[in-house]
Amino acid sequence: MQTFNYKTESDIVKDEGKNRFSRDTDTLASGSGKVLAGTVLGKLTNGGKFKPLAPDATDGTQIAAAIILQNTNATAGDQEVVNLKRRAQVVLQNLVWPGAITTAQKLTALDQLAALGIIARMGV
Repeated sequence: MQTFNYKTESDIVKDEGKNRFSRDTDTLASGSGKVLAGTVLGKLTNGGKFKPLAPDATDGTQIAAAIILQNTNATAGDQEVVNLKRRAQVVLQNLVWPGAITTAQKLTALDQLAALGIIARMGV
């Protein structure tokens, strides 16, 4: 029997602002590749589009700015996506991080999200 591990927004968001106040529709920049729900995103300084967090970058994506709430393929073009950007509680173990992120970089990103009111907690 095949097992599927498909994450949805309810696996990530445990509490958010009334009437979806915590969410915005944004643009995921072309070249981001296949991005999974729960991926921590940074915001490009030039143009304001989002890309997966890149802690060693210098283009704005080194600063955690949102969490994407859908699976998206932005390999060959920009994609409109729904991002969690403010006042919410998320499940820490369901966040998706860059493969080479260090513990210190992850803690910094979590602090950056907390500054936006996005609090990551261990949950089930």
